[in-house]
Amino acid sequence: MRIGVPKETLPGETRVALVPAAVAPLLKAGLQVAIEQSAGEAAGFPDDAYRAQGASIVPRAEVFQTADVILQVRSTPPDPALRSGQAVIGFADPLGAPAALRAPAAAGVTMLSMELMPRITRAQSMDALSSMATIAGYKGVLLAANQLPRMFPMLMTAAGTVSPAHVFIVGAGVAGLQAIASARRLGARIEAYDVRPAVKEQVQSLGARFVELPLESADAEDKGGYAKAQDEAFYRRQREMMIKVVAGSDVVITTALIPGKRAPILVTTEMVEAMQPGSVVVDLAAERGGNCELTRPDETVVHKGVTILGPSNPASMVPYHASQMYSKNITTFLMHLLGKDGASKPSLPINTDDEITRETLLTHQGAVVHARVRDLVA
Repeated sequence: MRIGVPKETLPGETRVALVPAAVAPLLKAGLQVAIEQSAGEAAGFPDDAYRAQGASIVPRAEVFQTADVILQVRSTPPDPALRSGQAVIGFADPLGAPAALRAPAAAGVTMLSMELMPRITRAQSMDALSSMATIAGYKGVLLAANQLPRMFPMLMTAAGTVSPAHVFIVGAGVAGLQAIASARRLGARIEAYDVRPAVKEQVQSLGARFVELPLESADAEDKGGYAKAQDEAFYRRQREMMIKVVAGSDVVITTALIPGKRAPILVTTEMVEAMQPGSVVVDLAAERGGNCELTRPDETVVHKGVTILGPSNPASMVPYHASQMYSKNITTFLMHLLGKDGASKPSLPINTDDEITRETLLTHQGAVVHARVRDLVA
């Protein structure tokens, strides 16, 4: 079986699906590996590093012509060169752009989605969303610290005492918790809020104060551990109660995402206007429209002295380690799919009795087969 890794084509995407260190284990498993020329350069992995590990460096057309399995970071929009019988593994955005799956399904391409990896113990090492969220949380804090016209830590100096910056993290999932940890290391005073009361202990364990709002949230968490969307009345009450915390913060970092839906508006224009000039909002939900009402993806907005940053792909700002983590996730998933002797077969084995395979499988044998996604495509 031949594994192909094309260069990412989405504007601003600097990651690569496979790093050189991952090539040797694949070869040892009996696979062949073909990498498109310069596929890893933007992430800091030159072609020679892949050659040294035993991979073939080939033109893009050859990757798609000869590979049985394509590994990508972004697998949508699907490349028109995909052919029947090929398998593609990557971030496919199946809940956000389900219509894009019609063409590969009709062409007989098997597509598997890294986003839909079930949050079960067996799949933890394949959870690429958590890997990328870790990087986003870290980078979000650095973006804020770079933009803020004051330092994060408290300092006792001959010129007087410098008070610590006040950072408010909205959403305490993987990105939020990493943001707390990173801001804490820089010496900031941190508060955090999440609609899921169960994360209070995690927030406190990292040295942040958990902001408790007297709100009742029914079914705040789904079975995969993600926050569930609430009704607009809930979000309105939440915004009313959050305004005092936001107004007293030097930095607000928002991380609230609902899979397949537009990000909820949590920070309104009124809240931004209540912040002190020079304050910073970093919206890590910008790719889905943003948690801040004023966010414009990949733009810097200054509103009445407050700067709003909306990086839509923060993981690509740290491409070396983002690629390293993603490569580990996707190759672990690939080896899981192959099983003991899958490398010797002409196509990727698909065992829908396995929960990991079943939950990530989008298209197979000419159809969209994932029940939730199929309903969206119809």
